[in-house]
Amino acid sequence: MQLANKVLHRCLVALALTAASAYCTSANAEKTCDNPLYLTFDTGHMGIAPLVADVLNRQNVKVTFFAANERTQTGDGSLGQHWAPWWKARAAEGHEFASHTFDHVYWRADLPGVAPAFRVKPTAGALQGQTLTYDAQHYCAQLTQANERLQAMTGKKPLPLFRAPGGKTSPRLLAVAKACGFEHVGWAAAGFLGDELSSETFSNAALLKKALRDIKSGDILMAHLGIWSRQDPWAPTVLEPLITGLKDKGFCFATLREHPAYQAWVSAAHVPAIH
Repeated sequence: MQLANKVLHRCLVALALTAASAYCTSANAEKTCDNPLYLTFDTGHMGIAPLVADVLNRQNVKVTFFAANERTQTGDGSLGQHWAPWWKARAAEGHEFASHTFDHVYWRADLPGVAPAFRVKPTAGALQGQTLTYDAQHYCAQLTQANERLQAMTGKKPLPLFRAPGGKTSPRLLAVAKACGFEHVGWAAAGFLGDELSSETFSNAALLKKALRDIKSGDILMAHLGIWSRQDPWAPTVLEPLITGLKDKGFCFATLREHPAYQAWVSAAHVPAIH
């Protein structure tokens, strides 16, 4: 009788382990997605940032934020002390961060000469609105300063990536950035979500319809944490229906850490993963 009980116990344990294995396999299968999208946000006036965070939490979507210290509706700039707790909370949730140049510096032109130099125009900081000349060292300092500030606020090392304001670059600028450790990230044509366009001409409904129609697997999507000129804010009005609509079409969301075009670059930079 005792032997039979032992055999029965072993059988029950084996069945339990088999069921657990099947459950885990099923759960992992559900997490697998063959149609990833990479949602990214550039900084802005931050007026909608808390609402964007609420949507991302509710939908369990991780994104990559490209940050500059831009002028904000509230506080001392998007990378100022007022917004530091917001950034730290996003790091705890598993989002990723990267540079957008500290003073939101637009590239305007390459300047002639053997050594790389550029005509630029920052839209933030003490020299905002002025046309300046940057050499390679100055431009790299802008990229690095944004990432250093992000790491100081979040405790998380940002990705070795950057997005030039407006997406404006030149081959020479990209080479300079890469030499100091930064790979550039643009966005897909369909991934331009239109939140910086005039709401009188491009309604939220029209932008949502276009995005759901045109976005395809692997696209990098781009929006902002607040655009001063748009009267009818794109986010969060469009953000949640866009995410749910894309999920319904079989898409999932990942950060740029997982993007196949940047994985090797990120790994070579030894950026620690978040567990």
